[in-house]
Amino acid sequence: NNNPEIARLTEQAMNGEVPVDSVYAKRLEIIRPSRAAIDELGRKYLTSIVDGVETAFAALREAGTQIHLVTAGIAQAIEPLAAHLGVSQRAVHAVTMRFDGEGNYVDFDRQSPPARSGGKEIAVRDIRARSKGKAAFVGDGVTDLETTPAVDLFIGFGGVHVRPRVKENTAVFENDFASVLKHLLP
Repeated sequence: NNNPEIARLTEQAMNGEVPVDSVYAKRLEIIRPSRAAIDELGRKYLTSIVDGVETAFAALREAGTQIHLVTAGIAQAIEPLAAHLGVSQRAVHAVTMRFDGEGNYVDFDRQSPPARSGGKEIAVRDIRARSKGKAAFVGDGVTDLETTPAVDLFIGFGGVHVRPRVKENTAVFENDFASVLKHLLP
């Protein structure tokens, strides 16, 4: 969507200038994405994968690492990307959209933790309660940074967009997935 208001709201939330819950519903009410638009978004995700992600995910899977995607993104658009990267649909923690029989937007799962401030931390704590071992989170937004208390290592990522608040508030900040991988593999 090329709506400048949507872009402004999204950037404000990603930069931590406004709470994500104050803009999540507002953006969706403006856009009212159809099922077809979400499917198209999923195809765009597949054609715009960040360099090094596929190699990093393959190396992590080979090492036996459990990989989860925790995002405020739309589940139906994220799931094809997750499948492409070898991530189980059960390990996708995103926001599900609801559509009517014709594929028109109805609403989103308002109970989904990633759709609200502090929700990614809740999702990570839930994952950790069912898992063993150490946990790391790689993210580029302030809502990602909120997961820091729930993980052993937070890695700020600047390979798509460098957000100063993220870069300044993490001990580890990388701009490419090859460098990220060095922190995650023994």
